[in-house]
Amino acid sequence: MAGKPLTGRTVFIITASAFGVIIAVNVVMAWLAIDTFPGLEVKNTYVASQEFDARREAQQRLGWDVESTYENGTLELVFTGPGGASVIPEDMQVLLGRTTESRSDIRPEFTGYAGRYTAPVQLDRGKWMMQIEAVAEDGTEFRRRLELFVRG
Repeated sequence: MAGKPLTGRTVFIITASAFGVIIAVNVVMAWLAIDTFPGLEVKNTYVASQEFDARREAQQRLGWDVESTYENGTLELVFTGPGGASVIPEDMQVLLGRTTESRSDIRPEFTGYAGRYTAPVQLDRGKWMMQIEAVAEDGTEFRRRLELFVRG
């Protein structure tokens, strides 16, 4: 096959172009990652770490558990206590969103009784995260993060 010989200049251009594409893609991906998720969980990690064990122990003493289901546009949360008894939180807040971005975050309005609460929510297919915060009668905070997988 007759053609131009491979010179040092050609090899340099090929190599520089390849690295240029790699660097450009990395810069775009980093910019998109920072733009869509700030990565901030708490403002002061030291203070949060000092309070973590006390909150965890108090929550474990409650003995609460919560399960979620999602079907036909309805999200259901069921709170149970020791022995599977129904639990009625004094207050409950739920943040529902994607794990990778905050644009689709919503706070569903739940209704219900006897530890069983439902909210109408239309969720797209994929992985969702629920951050549940509830308060017991005695003021103890209950926090749970659940993953929700919506299929089809």
